[in-house]
Amino acid sequence: MKAAVLREVGIPLAIESVDVDSPQAYEVLIRTVAAGVCHSDLHFVEGHYHTDLPVVPGHESAGVVAAVGDRVTYVQPGDHVITCMSVFCGHCNVCTSGRPYLCESPETRRTSGSRLLQNGAPMGQLYELSSYAEMMLVHERAVVKIRPDMPLDRAALIGCAVMTGFGAVVNTARVEVGASVAVLGCGGIGLSAINGADITGAGQVIAVDVLPEKLAMAKRFGATHIVDANGLSDEEVVDAVRQLTGGGVDYSFEAIGLKRTSEQAFNMLRPGGDATIIGMVPEGQKIEIEAADLLYEKTLQGSNMGSNRFRTDMPRLIEFYLDGKLHLDELISKRVGLEKINEAFADMLSGNVARTVIEF
Repeated sequence: MKAAVLREVGIPLAIESVDVDSPQAYEVLIRTVAAGVCHSDLHFVEGHYHTDLPVVPGHESAGVVAAVGDRVTYVQPGDHVITCMSVFCGHCNVCTSGRPYLCESPETRRTSGSRLLQNGAPMGQLYELSSYAEMMLVHERAVVKIRPDMPLDRAALIGCAVMTGFGAVVNTARVEVGASVAVLGCGGIGLSAINGADITGAGQVIAVDVLPEKLAMAKRFGATHIVDANGLSDEEVVDAVRQLTGGGVDYSFEAIGLKRTSEQAFNMLRPGGDATIIGMVPEGQKIEIEAADLLYEKTLQGSNMGSNRFRTDMPRLIEFYLDGKLHLDELISKRVGLEKINEAFADMLSGNVARTVIEF
């Protein structure tokens, strides 16, 4: 099969032929139909996060089941599925306490060597998925079965960007009806957070970005106010949000992955407010906050994949889309083939797209 391979940090992905094994007991072989281009993969290309190389990246995907292992009972060949990084075991402490997205049980990880090979040499599977490839071999607990009339190019986005942004609002922060919300960064994840805040009934939804086209898109996704941060200092961004809300927001969401915007998100809170960092701040960096602000019960927290229970959440998101509430069509800026993966990364860095989808 053809796959995009990362061999060295800072070097463009190469399209190469890679062999994939047959599914073992609890594994599912999927024909990839669509994969979203996500900044999380670029973090590994740029070296901000570490993984063993060579590796096939990609994690935001949907496809059709081609074959299953002899102990798989959840899906069968022909089923349409979305993949998810939140592979769960179902019986460890975090799974049974309601947080399966934090599961790190070794039984769902690759314990018998790599299942991707090239000329007999092993190749890594990023996030246990590797969806920048024509086929994916994953654990059955890394997929959710979906209704067959859901377009798979739009379903793929639910696998990461939409679940991450929407889930941060609904599951992690649990935004209440009428609350004030600020979202910093209006890419695919930020727009999904705005969409989620709108659906959940937030009273004021403030979008913050430096690109006018992203801010215009944010209003179509449900933003009630915008802050153009281009040329503004950190303090000016915070002040602009405070002025719009009369003292600060109830909830803020950082959807970029930067130290400075994470600190902005915390500093724009009202007393008792919650700041949720969705973006992947590079490894080794530290976020600084004023310790005295903690006396006002302000909260700084992370969100892992939207704190999802993906086999429950993702089918619900599909229903929201089919009911016209979730704006997946508008989220897709481009559709390209796998050979355009590096151009898709460049488009993402330029800020010209909300989401690019690779079609196979």
